[in-house]
Amino acid sequence: MDVIILAAGYGKGLEPITHTRNKSLIPILGEPLLIRHLKAINALKNIENVIIVVNYLRDQVADAISKIKSDLSYNVIIKNQEKPLGTGHALSTAVNEVSSSEFIVIYADIFFDYSDLRKLTELRGNAVCAYRVADPSRYGVLVFEGNLLKKIIEKPSKPPTDLVNAGIYKLNKSITKYLRELKPSPRGEYELTDAINAACAQESFKVVELGYWADIGRPWKVLEVHKYLLSKLKKSEIKGEVESNVVLKGAVFIGEGTEIASGTYIKGPAWIGKNAVIGPNAYIRPYAVILDNAKIGFNVEVKESLIMEGVHVSHQAYVGDSIICEHSNLGAGTVLANLKFDESEVKVFIKGKRESSGRKKLGALIGAYVKTGVNVSVFPGVKIGAYSWIYPGVTVRRDVPPCTIVKSEGVLEELKKY
Repeated sequence: MDVIILAAGYGKGLEPITHTRNKSLIPILGEPLLIRHLKAINALKNIENVIIVVNYLRDQVADAISKIKSDLSYNVIIKNQEKPLGTGHALSTAVNEVSSSEFIVIYADIFFDYSDLRKLTELRGNAVCAYRVADPSRYGVLVFEGNLLKKIIEKPSKPPTDLVNAGIYKLNKSITKYLRELKPSPRGEYELTDAINAACAQESFKVVELGYWADIGRPWKVLEVHKYLLSKLKKSEIKGEVESNVVLKGAVFIGEGTEIASGTYIKGPAWIGKNAVIGPNAYIRPYAVILDNAKIGFNVEVKESLIMEGVHVSHQAYVGDSIICEHSNLGAGTVLANLKFDESEVKVFIKGKRESSGRKKLGALIGAYVKTGVNVSVFPGVKIGAYSWIYPGVTVRRDVPPCTIVKSEGVLEELKKY
């Protein structure tokens, strides 16, 4: 059997993370999401080919795959989708590479329980995977009778069910006929769900409900997946150096070469990668994830956040419910606030529209290579684009585009690009 992974597209809903990395390479406990998919597929033992469709930052994807390719039991084929014309178009660029009569399709930017993948390989015939969510109006909703799919309705205002399309399919090669007949959707893309709707009018599609699933299409979903995984961390694993007068409470993972300096208090579950430096006197609160080569300085507090590779957070800073992308540097006294004054849900600008995160606590979303000066404050839900600089003492109330210098009190009109 073959597997197709759809990893093309810009991932605009994930900005500023995707300013500098492909959406499939978002780190989940330090390992790129795509690599987790590939390793899970490798455990199935009956896969001949995995075809990965890429476009944006495709060399980055190829480089990540090259590091584990020798450990894989199947052949990896990378296909370039010349233009990001939708999931249906992406699949059509890959399906000719499939050698098996049936194959699995997986969207690259989802996280799920991989035990369900084995069940899918053992299933005969077409299938669409589904998951129950609290707000199905934000997804493609499944209409079904018994366990057979009737159609998928995209983002209905009044969802008929709470089961949504999980972006994992078992298909046979007859899907190529429906892909050829696709017409552009209102947003100008060729949608795979349109092909599925056409196919299920002629063929049977089973609905398979997943045990756990998350659509990592928004930055706060990355935090939610980490919280889910860390909740399963039952005991500590300490591979680095922990100095005297350090308190570790609950389940804590500390990677090789990491130094935890005196006076630091870590309350798990928490995960710290390799060659990081924490403290002295740092406070790492539950559900914090700190990746390789990061430095968390004196008297810094980190709460339920993702701090990526090579980030420096200087002394007296606070990082609450935030994401800080690779190689950014937060100056002393920087505060990433995570709670609005009226305690309402935090909203974030996604593709030009304000969208509720569904969270009362959500901090800043900071892209890669960002620098903040001393005593910078960032409001909840604010995005700072990659490579931007925030001058000392500035309060950032609005989103900052990438490659921007902010010298004044966060007024967008005064921003000057360099």
